[in-house]
This record gives sequence, structure tokens and C-alpha cells, in this order.
Amino acid sequence: MRFPGFFILLTGLFTISHARAEVMSDTSRNRDIPVQISMPDNPNVCKATAKCQVAFLSAGYGVSHTEYQFIAKQLTALDYLVVAIGHELAGDLPLSVEGNLYQTRQENWKRGAQTLNFIRGTLQKRYQNYDFNHLLLVGHSNGGDISAWLSNQHKNYVSALITLDHRRVPLPRVHKIKVLSIRGSDFPADKGVLPTNEEKRKYKSCIVTIPGSRHNDMTDNGPQWLKVKISQLIHGYLQGNSCQSL
Repeated sequence: MRFPGFFILLTGLFTISHARAEVMSDTSRNRDIPVQISMPDNPNVCKATAKCQVAFLSAGYGVSHTEYQFIAKQLTALDYLVVAIGHELAGDLPLSVEGNLYQTRQENWKRGAQTLNFIRGTLQKRYQNYDFNHLLLVGHSNGGDISAWLSNQHKNYVSALITLDHRRVPLPRVHKIKVLSIRGSDFPADKGVLPTNEEKRKYKSCIVTIPGSRHNDMTDNGPQWLKVKISQLIHGYLQGNSCQSL
């Protein structure tokens, strides 16, 4: 199947237009948060009376927020404003690797959710031609856990969630949040993270495993075939294709 503008993904020769890096200071928590803001390919279509959509992109632990350009390109081609967020700062405690990880990592996820909430509130005032009341959250690994955590806590402004092989935080089970989880083939998710078959039917959640894919390869540094496949899944899902057709 061919998608409009999909040649960008196949060539890998282009960079995002109108992207810039900045640091956003959350003085209430004494955190200087690095972000990369990528404007839509066609920003002129975004108006106060016809707002364009917004995506927040959260990286996996230990991965730079700038290493998901293949996803940002796909979204800006669909006229999304994309905000890639660096969650881990120098001085933060390392991510827990012992005990009940759902318990021991919650502070990290809560902090990440607070960061997403802060960025939304700040950028909403700046970009008035964009819809911050129906956010798309995209996250890889721990970034997916953060995104799922926020989706479970602030359902009023999250309309869609896409995770790349997150493993710890249960996906939301609600009708108002569209869910796509793209799964790697090397690690299983923890029990209860993914919906049962009955829950998938009830909430229309979409879970897609990519055969032969690896958790750590779901970044710009992964193989081209995998980046193309992930982008194809994201594009089809956001265009309203059924889960069975992805």
C-alpha cells in the first residue's frame, strides 16, 4: 500500500523543516527541560478556527529525545505540531532496576507526566492555532510508560496514545482514548499492561507485534525496514484504518 508523502521515509534524505531546539524552565520544580519543536510541513493550514493537531513524543530511557526523527517526520507530514521532550536530566536518580518495577519506577513516571502537563500548559498559550485539548501522546519504552501514566491520570485532554514497546504501565481502558501499541519481538510486557482480547474489542485498542523487531531498535538508529514499518503503522492508524488492515 502506498501513502501520500511516504517517499520521505523511504529515502531518508530529508530533515524536518521548521524544527528548533529550546529549553523550557519549570521553575516550580527547578527543571530545565530540553525540547525539540517541529512545525507541520504546511503550517499555513493551521488556524485559530481550524486548529492543527499536536503530538508529544517521549523518548526511551537513555535515548535522546532527538533520536526519533523518523516518527516526527511522519507526524509533521500529517500537519501535526510535534514536541519531542527530554525527560531525564543530569542529577536525576537512575531508573530503578530492582524490586517491583511498577512500584519502584512510579516517581519517574509521575515526574514525566508532570513535565508533559507543564509543557502543554506553556505551549498552549504560544501556539494558539494548535489543539492542545486533544493531544496525541507517543512514547518509546519508558517514554511509553510515562505517556500511558498520563493517559490514565489526565483523560480530559489526551485523545490518542501510541506506545512503542512500553512494558510496565497498563494501557488506558477507556473509550475516549484511541490506543495503538506497537510491540517488539524480544521482550514481553508485564502482566496486565496490554488489554485482553475482550478489552481490545470493547475499547477498540490496537496491539500490533512486528515480527523480528527488537525493543532497542525503535529509534533513528534502528534498521530502515523497521522504521518504515513503524511509520506505516502510525500513518495508517492516524488515518483511521482498522487495526486488522495495519
